[in-house]
Amino acid sequence: MISLDPDTLRGSYPPVVTPFKDGAVDYDTFAAIVDRQVRLGSHGVVITGTTGEPSSLSVTERIELLRVAVSTVAGRLPVVAATGSQSFAETVELTAQAEKCRADAVLVVTPYYIRPPQRGLVEYFVAIGRTTALPLLIYHIPGRAAVSVAVETVARIADALPTLVGIKHAVNDLEFVTEVLLRCGRDFRVFCGLEALSLPMLVVGAAGVMNAVGNLAPDRVAALCAAVAAGRLADARQLHDELFALNQAIFLDTNPIPLKYMMARLDLLPSSEVRLPLVSLDDQQRRRLDSVLHAAGLLAASATSAGKTHD
Repeated sequence: MISLDPDTLRGSYPPVVTPFKDGAVDYDTFAAIVDRQVRLGSHGVVITGTTGEPSSLSVTERIELLRVAVSTVAGRLPVVAATGSQSFAETVELTAQAEKCRADAVLVVTPYYIRPPQRGLVEYFVAIGRTTALPLLIYHIPGRAAVSVAVETVARIADALPTLVGIKHAVNDLEFVTEVLLRCGRDFRVFCGLEALSLPMLVVGAAGVMNAVGNLAPDRVAALCAAVAAGRLADARQLHDELFALNQAIFLDTNPIPLKYMMARLDLLPSSEVRLPLVSLDDQQRRRLDSVLHAAGLLAASATSAGKTHD
């Protein structure tokens, strides 16, 4: 594995949402929410990850979002470009553009729908990694991609590809984290991709989290990472408890539908617009999320009763 600065690719790297306005990407709002991540203490950002609805975006839109993010951040924190798709050629193109845009690393999801064998995954990631000098992280999310990556497969990729520096692990499997760290070394960056498991994964050795709730409360999620890193586990447990209902609320419906609604309620987005086949929440779901935001101290009681829909 290539040598990384000890603080690089550690901490909270929220996958930033992609705002839409009348069907088009709202780049001005996107720049504002990226800047908010910097101001509120996130350690990095992920652009066009799952929360950013990449499957609903064109290649041109994905590249422009990355360009805007890098320009907005202006070197204040690292930018990770999620460049994976179901197509090898498209992934290579997006990865090349990430390097051209001066991203700091790439996150490449397992090629979904195809359901390749493990040996195919090894060749796929090695081939992509050899097209770029950027550090590469595997995105392991079998619940969406229907592809599981074995620990030995990760190890084989790491052995053949020095630029493989980590993995985003969005699976309810803590054993995997320990196994991959024992096989690839404690400097291998494992990022938790399941909000409710952020604390336990950090405690067993994950380098950080890529947590959608970081769009709502970036300061709290960053503080959770910092508390674990400093060995302040009582503080970390308190933050975990404070974030727990928000973490669960993200999955009241398909992410990022609930997240965008909550961000709109907090006036972080002008609307909760998503692209088909995603659709808006129903009234009962909205009321439940309003209650969660109020309990978390993010939404005033008066706003909770106002009944804004933000559709």
